[in-house]
Amino acid sequence: MRINLDLDTLRTLCVAHDLGSLAQAAERLGRTPSAISLQMKRLQEELGAPLFRKRGRGLALTEAGEVALSYARRILSLNDELMDTMQGAKMAGHIRIGCPQDFAAILPPVLSHFSSLYPLMQIELRIEGNAALADAIEKTEIDLAVVIGHEDRAAASVVGKLDVVWIASSTFVRPRDQPLPLAVLGPQCVFRKCAIQHLEATDIPYRIAANSPSLDGLWAALLGGLGITARTGLNLPDGLVSAGSLYGLPLLEGMPVTLHRNVRSDGVAVDRMRTLLVDALGLALASRAKASRVTDISTRRRKSINSAQQ
Repeated sequence: MRINLDLDTLRTLCVAHDLGSLAQAAERLGRTPSAISLQMKRLQEELGAPLFRKRGRGLALTEAGEVALSYARRILSLNDELMDTMQGAKMAGHIRIGCPQDFAAILPPVLSHFSSLYPLMQIELRIEGNAALADAIEKTEIDLAVVIGHEDRAAASVVGKLDVVWIASSTFVRPRDQPLPLAVLGPQCVFRKCAIQHLEATDIPYRIAANSPSLDGLWAALLGGLGITARTGLNLPDGLVSAGSLYGLPLLEGMPVTLHRNVRSDGVAVDRMRTLLVDALGLALASRAKASRVTDISTRRRKSINSAQQ
């Protein structure tokens, strides 16, 4: 005879692990510590293995506990997705989201997944610069926004960090005895400000050689050899190269990737969209970090080979 595990008990296991103790889980869930302890005791009996071991004043999971936790999260995720789907099928309204051009590539699967959960919800999408999106959140014009930088804003929560690199055509040659030609977006662009700040800090003269309102225009200027820019290495067109210290330029600092939420925006649909965006950003940032490590290794190998040949 199969035992049917209680979803409420599995959720308690996840909360207890995340908070580090049964007592804190009891407080979070609004139950008595004895009730939480009884739940965990029954779960261990049903699974036939100890799930916890003592670690100082708190609790840690045993190997069996780690396995149970992994399955618990998957079971609860499916349960929550089913409930969202059934409830979302009847939920009408609209949700407004914003995203910079750099992360536009993460949107198709996010929007498709959200639409499958909430088919009656209308999505309004705004692709703009980071400062404009952060301002739009504060003016309650949109509900959620992916933003690079602006972590000091009240509505911001940091999702991860993104490396900023120098980018140019593979055939670009840095001019000697002349100001460095820059290709940039508008004056409010955080990457433009970052590039100029680092160049001025190291006394490198520069000039604005190309000014574009869009990424397509920026890429065209770079591919045409008009100059160099500072930006994330996400989704670079063929023919462009990037590195943290390209052509001997100063190493650029990374920037936080933030998610901004309108203080007046609540509800399960907004919660679900936020989760989908955070998950998609996590995958994109992890993929970019891996690509950066590979690029750095290749660059070091080339330098080593060139030094050996000289």
